[in-house]
Amino acid sequence: MTEETGGKPARVVVADDQTVVREGIVMLLGLLPGIEVVGSAADGDEAVKLVAEVAPDVVLMDLRMPRCDGVEATRRIRAEHPGTQVVILTTYADDESLFPALRAGARGYLTKDAGGDEIVRAVESVLSGDAGLSPGIQRRLLERLSEPGPEPRPAAPAVEAPDGLTVRECEVLALIAEGMSNQEIAGRLHVSTATVKTHINNLFAKAGLKDRAQAVRYAYAHGLAQPPVR
Repeated sequence: MTEETGGKPARVVVADDQTVVREGIVMLLGLLPGIEVVGSAADGDEAVKLVAEVAPDVVLMDLRMPRCDGVEATRRIRAEHPGTQVVILTTYADDESLFPALRAGARGYLTKDAGGDEIVRAVESVLSGDAGLSPGIQRRLLERLSEPGPEPRPAAPAVEAPDGLTVRECEVLALIAEGMSNQEIAGRLHVSTATVKTHINNLFAKAGLKDRAQAVRYAYAHGLAQPPVR
């Protein structure tokens, strides 16, 4: 198919939580030249595990999935398995879906009205090092790049993360201490609300927290946020 696959079919995993949709995509891909489906997953966690097992060339990734959404799964796959590329295949083309996925490492982005030829082109593009974006997504990116950007945020002071918290979990905790809702945190960090909830569940478990009030006190006590000046 491409030089990157040595002329062999591109090995593809499909991740989508809707069984009918997932099976339909698998069936469609089976009819396309140059593509071999090597597995399918019903959520992000399954997708990450499957990539570790079969090492596909490309994952066609849905975004809105339970347990682990497509953005978080993409981030994990690109960090843990850099030889596997991710092409988002979703119903959604809004900024809140598009940009977090691209920041997480997706090299392609298609909506589910894409035809077979468009999917093949996207797979070939990401395997050759290019972006596999639908024309509509390309236009949106150009529009966004022409918009004035926000002022850069000052860097937060470096503190040692307590209780094994990750950098991202510390960021989420600091924003909780600022009084932000899950939706506001998602917008600030350019991730989905499902990803924010996952981070909150993880950091609550690590730090032994029961509610947001405890989380705020914990953030103050460990220097992750500054209490308001009275």
